This record gives sequence, C-alpha cells and structure tokens, in this order.
Amino acid sequence: MVLLGTSLVRSRQAPLRARYLRDPEQATIVKRAGTRAGEGGDALHGLVAPDPRYGVSWPYGIDRAVGGLHDAPNPGELLCAALAACQDATIRMLADLLGIELLDLTVAVTGTLDVRGTLGLDPAVPVGFQRMTCATRATVPAGTDPRLLARLEAQARRSCVNLDTLRHGVPVAASTRFDPGPEEGARMPPPT
Repeated sequence: MVLLGTSLVRSRQAPLRARYLRDPEQATIVKRAGTRAGEGGDALHGLVAPDPRYGVSWPYGIDRAVGGLHDAPNPGELLCAALAACQDATIRMLADLLGIELLDLTVAVTGTLDVRGTLGLDPAVPVGFQRMTCATRATVPAGTDPRLLARLEAQARRSCVNLDTLRHGVPVAASTRFDPGPEEGARMPPPT
C-alpha cells in the first residue's frame, strides 16, 4: 500500500492545484480531435486524430448495421472507448491519491442504440445511444478498508470527465462549411 504522503499523483498535482487556486483561468483547457479521409477516401472509412502533437491517428469504419463493413472501430465504439479510458485513468489516479493498491482494474463500457434513428426510418427513435453502462471491476488486497473503497468509488463517479459529460450533457455548437473545389478542368487525375 502506498502511503498518502508519497503519492505520485499528489506530487504531480500539488503545484497545479496551487496554480489553479491562484489563477483559476489557467484551469481551463481545450481538447481537440479531428478527422481526415483514410486511404482511398471511401465513404466507409477515415482517420481520427487527437491533438497533432501526439503524432498518432486511428482508423475508423462504419458499423455494418448502417451499411458499413465493420472492419475498424466505429465512432460509437470510440465513444465507449473514451469513457472506458477516462474511468480507468480516474480510478487509478484517485487510488494513488488515497493510498489504495490496485492489483487489477478493468472497465467495460457498452452502449445500446436503435439504428432506425440514424437511418431516418422512424422519427420517434433517437439517433444517439439510448443507454450506456460503465462497469468497473477492481481487485484490491484483502483487508483494504471498505470506507476507503467507498470514497474512491464516490470520487471517481464525480471526477471522471467523460462520465460527467455523458451524464449531464454539454452544449455542442456544430457548423458545416462547403468550400468550392478546383474547376473541373483543373482537377488532378486520380492516382493509378
């Protein structure tokens, strides 16, 4: 068991907490992700990338339930993965802060939706997920104080950014802009 004074997370967060208390504006951060066409630029695949400084991107595909090939993670699965990763990281960090040893930790997220909504078959069916579950399972050493574990669970439910966002919603401004491409005669021939 880690002693409360020797927490890695505590040592990394202490100067941040002090800075944010002095200057709350510095606590506001912005996260980014974007897409681009995958190889071939077909309608069933693409690439999604987080902040460019990481230098990574992930392929995505479209679910077979709406006409895709289901040969790469689809956007709904990426949403489930984002929640699972956030919940896992939140619990690991809080366990470190509380001095709780985790022998094992798994998070399984499922999302259920009726694709008639996204296919426009029934206007009464919502387009998005109708329900999601986030099941966390942790193994801790025998004899770990149950009150400490209850505190960990309560703080994790309150501190997981993605869980809170999905539970309470957030305003999303969406816009689309269509730019004209090159004149027909100026178009480059497709690669051979």
